Amino acid sequence: MKPFISLLFGLAITLHAASQKTSRLSSSGAGQYTDAAEPLKIIFQLTTADTQAHKALMKQLGNITSVEPATKIEVVCHGPGLDMLRKDKSTVADKIQEFTAKGIVFYACEFSMKERNVSAEQILPSAEFVKAGIVHIVRKQREGWSYIKSGF
Repeated sequence: MKPFISLLFGLAITLHAASQKTSRLSSSGAGQYTDAAEPLKIIFQLTTADTQAHKALMKQLGNITSVEPATKIEVVCHGPGLDMLRKDKSTVADKIQEFTAKGIVFYACEFSMKERNVSAEQILPSAEFVKAGIVHIVRKQREGWSYIKSGF
């Protein structure tokens, strides 16, 4: 019985130490995590025309890149979310340009563009295009990207 209790105690200590390692911040004080072996890969889906959601997404992107600057990020806009990438409707065009310069990729869904009669010329020049937004998201998930639905 004593060896069994010793084994359980050792296992509990090991599990506790492992769980603490994944949540511990680096001692540099910069707020970056110490155990990131490879950059995070995040794909956001935006389907809302709500400009407050667009502003919130920009804030999230800034937060992520401030603590994990090597993170690979893509934002797929389709349906009403396409408005965020429209020259005549975007309230965050300057932020999109800023984040594009940092390597974040913003995609407009061509199916949504066709459905909404939006031409490529109406889309911000910093944006790129995908044929089908949902298909692009699913492919990225297959490649190990984390999926985040943006909006409220």
